[in-house]
Amino acid sequence: MTSYDAVLFDNDGILVEPPPVDTQTEATRTAFGEVGVDEPDPEHVAAVVDGVPVDRLNEICAAYDLERERFWAAREYYDEQSQLTEFRDGTRRSYSDTGVVDDLEVPCGVVSNNHHSTLEFVLEYFDLEESFDTYYGREKTIESLELKKPNTHYLERALTDLEVDSALYVGDSESDVVAAQRAGLESVFVRRSHCQDVDLEVTPTYEVEDLHGVKRLVQG
Repeated sequence: MTSYDAVLFDNDGILVEPPPVDTQTEATRTAFGEVGVDEPDPEHVAAVVDGVPVDRLNEICAAYDLERERFWAAREYYDEQSQLTEFRDGTRRSYSDTGVVDDLEVPCGVVSNNHHSTLEFVLEYFDLEESFDTYYGREKTIESLELKKPNTHYLERALTDLEVDSALYVGDSESDVVAAQRAGLESVFVRRSHCQDVDLEVTPTYEVEDLHGVKRLVQG
C-alpha cells in the first residue's frame, strides 16, 4: 500500500528522451541570427542552452545591443519548434516504461522546466494526457526563468491542484532533487542512460533505474 498521496514526474529524461545539446545549440544560433547576430560567441550560445539565468541573459543581450524580449521570443520559438520536429520525426521518443504511471493508484502530475506548450504537445502526442491529473511547464517569458526548478513554484502549484500533503517527485537531475527537498518532498533520481554517470552533490531519497522502480517504491 502506498505511503504517498501523489507522484509528480519531470518530463524530459523521465517521460520522453531529453533534447540533444546539438539541436538546442542550433536552435539558439538560429535565434541569434533572427535578431541580426550571425556569429554569436559560442560561450553565449552555450550559456543560453545550459539554462541561462536572467542576469546572464541581460549581459548577453547587452553585448550585442539586443532587445532582450525580442531575442528571448526568438529563442523560445526556435527551441520549441526544434523539439516538436524531433518528436514528430521520431528522433525523440517517449520511454517504453511510461505505462507504469497508469498502474499507480494515486493522483499523478508532471512538473517540467520545458515550455508549458511543449509539455502539452508531448502529453497529447504520446497519448499521456489521461495519465496525469495536472501538469506544469514554464511560460515562454524571461520572468519564468526565475521560477524554474530548483525553484518550487510549479511543484507547489501542482500540489495545490492535487490537494495533497505528501508526494514523491521523480526526476533525472540535481535541480529536481533540490526542488523536491525545498518543497518538503521525497525524491527519486532515475538513472537512465543519459545520466548514468552523473555525480550528484545532493542526495535523493531513492535512486532507481527506470519507472518500474518508481512503481515498486510507490506500491511498497
